[in-house]
Amino acid sequence: MGCSDSDYAYLRQLVLSESANLIDPSRNALFETRLTPIARMAGASSLEDFVNLLRIERTPQLHRAVVEAMTINETSFFRDGKPFDVLRETILPSLIEKNAAQRKLRVWSAASSTGQEAYSVAMLVREHFPELTGWDVKIVGTDISRQVVEYAQRGRYRRIEVNRGLPARMLVKYLVRDGDEWQVAPQLQDMCEFLYANLCAPMPKLPLFDLVMLRNVLLYFPEQDRSCVFSDVYRQIVRGGYLMLGAAEQAEDSTNLFQAEFARECYYYRPIPAS
Repeated sequence: MGCSDSDYAYLRQLVLSESANLIDPSRNALFETRLTPIARMAGASSLEDFVNLLRIERTPQLHRAVVEAMTINETSFFRDGKPFDVLRETILPSLIEKNAAQRKLRVWSAASSTGQEAYSVAMLVREHFPELTGWDVKIVGTDISRQVVEYAQRGRYRRIEVNRGLPARMLVKYLVRDGDEWQVAPQLQDMCEFLYANLCAPMPKLPLFDLVMLRNVLLYFPEQDRSCVFSDVYRQIVRGGYLMLGAAEQAEDSTNLFQAEFARECYYYRPIPAS
């Protein structure tokens, strides 16, 4: 016998309470796919038995393993394309002009998953903005999954991962082949830092950022948590900075905090100065 509706409801509530990720019942099959390996490691013979174990023992480590497994998002290098065109043509030139005196640039890849977004921004900087050579440039990636944070820190990707979205010219220029894997070059790794952080919990101490990329994560948050995240992000962006969301996301929950602008069929956002 498989999981009951109440079992799935328990799992969805567990993920929601610890990560603010709202998993639709139509995606219940994901629990089978992602949690079965964890259930086996915990000694459970089935997902149903694993849920009973979670209910009875309430072990924090197991709860965390469930949340991490269910919040790992698919990602790729230069995902969605057009936002990176906007970065290259509009946002980065504006920030370079604004920060010319202090020669410093800070980018936050929030919900950075396995690191491809952060490394893509680093490649964009190296490839198109030689004037940033000698600047203090730091790209900080954060994610709720310690597993993917460690993966991003290693900077080693399988062939299937580098084949998704990464032009061959950029691959051979910025990654080094090592057997069946590719290692991100030191010049990019030195620009990037990856940290564990839950967007719906107290954050680690972070710098103020010129650009925040918060893409393809708010879709999973309930409205109340989206509002909290927008408020927290607003506090982390410098005056005159930028916020980029995913293509299917809008800052409708924070019209008093961010003003929308449009380029290359993409919306991006500017923080409204506090009155």
